[in-house]
Amino acid sequence: MHKFLIAAALASTLGTTATAQKVSSSKSTSSSYSAVGKQVQVYTTADNSQLRLSATDKLTFSAQPQPLETQPTVFVDPNHSFQTLIGIGGALTDASAETFAKLPKAQQQEFMRAYYSPTQGIGYTLGRTNINSTDFGSDSYTYIADGDKTLKTFSVKHDEQYRIPFIKQAIAAAGGKLTMYVSPWSPPAWMKDTKNMLKGGKLLPEYRQLWADYYVKFIKEYERQGIPIWGLTVQNEPMAVQKWESCIFTAEEERDFVKGYLGPTLKKGGLGDRKLIGWDHNRDLMYQRASTLFDDPEASKYYWGLGYHWYETWTGSGMQFDNLRRVHETYPNKHLIFTEGCIEKFQFSNINDWKLGEQYGHSMINDFNAGTEAWTDWNILLDETGGPNHVGNFCYAPLIGDTKTGKLLYTNIYYYIGHFSKFIRPGAKRIATAASRDVLQTTAFQNPDGSVAVVVMNQTEKEQPFHLWIKGQAAQTSSRPHSIMTLLVN
Repeated sequence: MHKFLIAAALASTLGTTATAQKVSSSKSTSSSYSAVGKQVQVYTTADNSQLRLSATDKLTFSAQPQPLETQPTVFVDPNHSFQTLIGIGGALTDASAETFAKLPKAQQQEFMRAYYSPTQGIGYTLGRTNINSTDFGSDSYTYIADGDKTLKTFSVKHDEQYRIPFIKQAIAAAGGKLTMYVSPWSPPAWMKDTKNMLKGGKLLPEYRQLWADYYVKFIKEYERQGIPIWGLTVQNEPMAVQKWESCIFTAEEERDFVKGYLGPTLKKGGLGDRKLIGWDHNRDLMYQRASTLFDDPEASKYYWGLGYHWYETWTGSGMQFDNLRRVHETYPNKHLIFTEGCIEKFQFSNINDWKLGEQYGHSMINDFNAGTEAWTDWNILLDETGGPNHVGNFCYAPLIGDTKTGKLLYTNIYYYIGHFSKFIRPGAKRIATAASRDVLQTTAFQNPDGSVAVVVMNQTEKEQPFHLWIKGQAAQTSSRPHSIMTLLVN
């Protein structure tokens, strides 16, 4: 059924991947936007229905002056714009590549269309991949022989079996261009004080230069193999001692590694224009990390911005969007990128749980409204166990490749992300939006082609009628219970 519904959705205009502009307060556009004569195509995904990114309504605007408090309204103001979208996508991990290789050819082709076609799928334009192993793969590995202090044995042969061909197919499916960035989980064990890639530990001071050289080697080798690299993060989750590959950097240690080693080494290696991303961990500690990295002029000059994850909820906290806003308002010239999120503790029997997608919608709306310029899901594909994962940390992905049946299974995460990625294209500018009811969570962007995409999500049990209101013009519609909708104004 999903193929029919996706194909039925309106072709989204392909945008060009834009380099991020200076992020600052609202910019008022010179020409005033008018909704007079424009139409709205509505796409809906809703629980207890067959609707999955389905074209559901066509609305027309009519004049409406000052709304009343009794008239629920989503206000959109394209005359005030904010950050420029770089892209939306997911991580191309070893686990995803291994699972993909086990699927029949027809399902492999379906997978690539489903993610990367802007017309038949949801038009992903962003990707992340790993330097050395992560937990999501069948093994733990590095690219050099133990004790090689010259990197003469450096080889990505391990990745040539599954991951590199997988990424190259994704780039081709995306039309030949995919904004890719890379992240390390751990240096080789012998470079660390614990002599173990797993369970934390720290990079030994005497190997800081060698480790910086390693990033350059990796990026250049991937580019030689046809995978251009847009950026990199310094360290995945630098404050977490995980049972899988991990490495601890305090804020001061990260700052000093970047300004003394990694920043100058990237520049010397001809990679100074790659976007260097700090933190790459949860929202809870991100302000302290940002202030330590960016208040040091020598370190700050190397940093493009800050990456973050959503797992601060492990402490019992909710998602801390205010911390994003603090970083954004304090450092408006730096950029924000969501680098990872997934739902943990996989159970195959729960892949149709509606709450999976709602967690994504809630995060994406609030992350974009706080100034985020790019948004990256974790594994784009996992198997029927929520892996492979060599330490048993099984998680959900938008698409599950059932290697026993050869089928590709779609969770509602896929559709919820698609309400953003399909209709909000690279180069789009976020515009002002506000709802008069807390039931309606919303964000909006204006695409490079002039179209306006308004996302409205309802996590409650009740239907909520509302008006979409733009500068004295309104169109009436309704948000279904447990639904997400994109209203595309043309």
